[in-house]
Amino acid sequence: MQLFHCPFCGARDETEFHFGGEAGNIRPEGPGVTPERWASYLYLRDNPKGTVREVWVHMTCGEFFVMERDSVSHTVTSTTSLDGAENAQ
Repeated sequence: MQLFHCPFCGARDETEFHFGGEAGNIRPEGPGVTPERWASYLYLRDNPKGTVREVWVHMTCGEFFVMERDSVSHTVTSTTSLDGAENAQ
């Protein structure tokens, strides 16, 4: 079992968290969004090996934050609130 660090509540069990997607995937807006652009936003992912930045939500407090972790070893290197306050692990 892993412990994840919520920027608001501190270290908690991984079962209290839910994955929200890769960080930086900007939702397309406006009336002119093509079906191809919308499909790209919904389904295409980089899936890199190594360091990734992801959005997570701590279900207990309901806060969203960015987690930086290694996709191979699952080692969490930092968690950052969406307003940018960083909490190194």
